[in-house]
Amino acid sequence: MDIDRIDPVFLAPNPCQHRPELMLSAVLHLMSHYMAAHAEGNACVKLASVIERHLKALAGRSDLAPVLSATCQQLSEQWAEVVERALPPAGKANLFTRILAVGKTGLGASRV
Repeated sequence: MDIDRIDPVFLAPNPCQHRPELMLSAVLHLMSHYMAAHAEGNACVKLASVIERHLKALAGRSDLAPVLSATCQQLSEQWAEVVERALPPAGKANLFTRILAVGKTGLGASRV
């Protein structure tokens, strides 16, 4: 693999970046897929995380109406809770907890 070459796709501007209605349409579509999978017992934490990030990005846009921005912010917080609840207990340790665990076990011990 040639790591010196950068794919131009990654350098191209994101067309959704300037069109909040496309982002909103995408997040509604993702939410629909999540709920369908959840109803079948196959809810995906990665999909919930993508939904949360889309909503957070929408909430941070200055070109949205304040009520829509506030709604996206509130929903992003609720989806963040869905993601947090779905993570396994070991994945919930924050960086500070992991640093303390490494400090107690020494540098040669396995890390959390």
